[in-house]
Formats: sequence, structure tokens, C-alpha cells
Amino acid sequence: MGHLTTRDAYKSLEERINWFTQGAPPSETLYKILQVLYTEKEAKWVAKLPVRPFTLKRAARVWGTTEAKAEKLLDRLCEKALLVDSVYKGQRQFVMPPPMAGFIEFALMRTRGDIDQKYLSELYYQYMNVEEDFVKDLFFATETRLGRVFVQEPVLMNEKTNHILDYERATHIVEEAKYIGLGTCYCRHKAYHAGHPCEIDAPWDVCLTFDNVARSLAEHGAYARLISKEEAMDVLERSYDSNLVQIGENVREHPAFICNCCGCCCEALQAARRFSPMQPVATTNYIPKVSLETCIGCGKCAKVCPVLAIAIEETKEKKHAKIDTEICLGCGVCARNCPTKAITLEHRPVQVITPVNSTHRFVLQAIEKGTLQNLIFDNQAFANHRAMAAVFGTILKLPPLKQALASKQFQSVYLDRLLSMQKKES
Repeated sequence: MGHLTTRDAYKSLEERINWFTQGAPPSETLYKILQVLYTEKEAKWVAKLPVRPFTLKRAARVWGTTEAKAEKLLDRLCEKALLVDSVYKGQRQFVMPPPMAGFIEFALMRTRGDIDQKYLSELYYQYMNVEEDFVKDLFFATETRLGRVFVQEPVLMNEKTNHILDYERATHIVEEAKYIGLGTCYCRHKAYHAGHPCEIDAPWDVCLTFDNVARSLAEHGAYARLISKEEAMDVLERSYDSNLVQIGENVREHPAFICNCCGCCCEALQAARRFSPMQPVATTNYIPKVSLETCIGCGKCAKVCPVLAIAIEETKEKKHAKIDTEICLGCGVCARNCPTKAITLEHRPVQVITPVNSTHRFVLQAIEKGTLQNLIFDNQAFANHRAMAAVFGTILKLPPLKQALASKQFQSVYLDRLLSMQKKES
């Protein structure tokens, strides 16, 4: 009976994780991962928490306990990076991060002795690199991607630099952030313990988080340390020098993270290789162009391309690089490594659309996945008015087709009336 109770606790937690737009397909491996990260008691209690941000008072009410006892458990969960806290209008709030970029990564963003990191890494490798359900769901279940690639700014010519939009610049994200956290690269840490060390020996201390996520990870458990803007710029420079690709949250305003990724360890770049030509992340608005006159066919660009999008072709005249534009991320690593400057970045013919903020991205993904009702309504309680207002506000700004899909999924008279009122006013 006790065994059934234990498994039921983790089953409830698994169901709670999958209530979120980004989920984690069930498997025996996932069950073992959750056992490592959560005690049975933590699993049982976290399974009851709302998906949207909640207060201490809300948690105590959901758990049926005192605020003092609830706060103690909430603090413990923050210390394990299973919850992230923030302060809104002077009131502390908590939220359960998604699997990625979230609690799966946070567990390996520092060296820790409270869990077996080698065993956990082996489970992660099995779940994400051998079993494919999680990766397929994470990167390909929705048209709106979780992450997007940043172009390497130093590669662009001066006249083209002026045309980069602010949100396309990793440096702009750094400059705008209130808090910046630096942690260990989860991907390379996991690969090392799983017996697949990084092939290019890239640096580990290059994982950047921003604002509330950075502050929470730094204050609870030292999963990141707060750094200055100057140090963050140095992280970008070191990453450029190591031919790493910058992948951040797919939003224009205040992304929560920027990873500096290698093709051999990063799940997103590995997915790009394995499931080509499908793109697991949103590309940049740039595409490389090869000058046949100056290309010497040395192959350096093909060697450093993180998604294997470049091949060296040999014609009667000479060898030259050929880029598969369906696969190319537009990161600019190839141009940086070309010894004759034969590769330049040009604007893509079609602009890549980026969601405004996290709420915008969540709503788009929920509509595309058919889970909008889960985002607005919680199976434990209704979302608060502020959260609902943010979601509805985002829906009303969507194109008519997306609005229609949202209305159909939600099946709400309230939402239908909002949409009809907007049509009359426009």
C-alpha cells in the first residue's frame, strides 16, 4: 500500500507538470527523475499548487496549513530551485517553473551534494537523448518556439549593425536587465556526467539568467551568482570565441535566460541535427551568403556549424562552401570563422516574428497545443483576476484567426463577448 501511495504522489506531480503548456511526457525515466528532485512529501504538496503565480496565503489555503508552515516548505522548494519567487507590489509570490528552461536545468546549474548528480545526468540523458517524446514535445509540439537564436553582433558589418533591432541583440538584453545571474551550463554538466563530454571543450560558466529568475536562483541555493553587466558582456565574448550559439527565451521583452550552446551537448541543437530540416528554435532574421569568388573551400565554416548546415562542394573550378538555408539558424558562427571573409550575413526574405513577452508566448503556445483552458483555469482553483486580464489582453491583440481558435478552445461566453465587443469597436 505504501508503494502505491509513493507512486501516486509522483503521478499527481507528473499530472500537475503536464497541466502547464509545456509538459513532460510520462515514462519510467521521468518517474525516477522526479524521485531524485522531489521527496514524496514535496511531490504531494507541489502537485496541489496553482500553475499561475501564487502567494504564501494562497499556498497555505491550498495545503490546508498555517502560513508559517507553508512558508517553511516554500522556502525549501526555492532552495532546491523547484519554485522561483518574486516580489510584486510588495508581496512575495511563487511560481513553479516549467521543465525547461526550468527545474530540469536548474538542478545541474551548480555542483551540489544533496543529490547524485551523476545518476540524475544519466536519467536526463536517457529521457532526452534516447527517449525522444520529451524533446519532440518540447521543440516541435507548437509553431511558436520556446527559444530563439541571437545573431553574433561582431560578425555584422557596421552598416548592417544599425539595422539590428534591440531585441535581436544579446548585448541589449544584458544592458536592460535589473539582475543578471551566471550559472554552470546544464547541458555540458549533464553530458560530462553521462559519459559524453563536450567535444569542443567549451567553457561551463556561461549560462545567463535575468531579472527575477536570476535573483531567485542566486538568493536560494546559489544556482547562479549575480554578476555585473560588464561580466555578462565578458561571458558573451568568451562564448563567441568558443564558437557557441546564443539561444534565449523566444520573447522580445525581458527574456528569462540566454544559453551559450554547443552543437554536441545542447538539446535544442541536437534536435536540429536529429530532426532536420525541422527547426526546434526560432532562427535569427539573418542568413549567411557565400561569395564563390573569395571562398577557398577550407572547410572551417562546416567544421564549426552547430547544426551541420554547411557542406563543402567540389566543382571543376574549385571547392566552395554550400549552406543549406532550410537548416541554417543564422547565428553567424560560420562567418566569424571564415579566414577570407567570404561569408556575410544578409537579411532573410521573410521576417521572423517574435512574441512580445512570456504571457504572449504562453498564450500562443496554448492555442497551438489546444490547452488554452489549462492556462486560464487551474484544476485547483481559478486564476486570479490579474493573471486572467493579462491572458485575455494578449488574446485580444492576436490576429482574427488566432482569436477564433482561442474562442473555440476556451468555449467561454465571456471571451466570445470580449471578442465581439472588440469587433464592434474596430
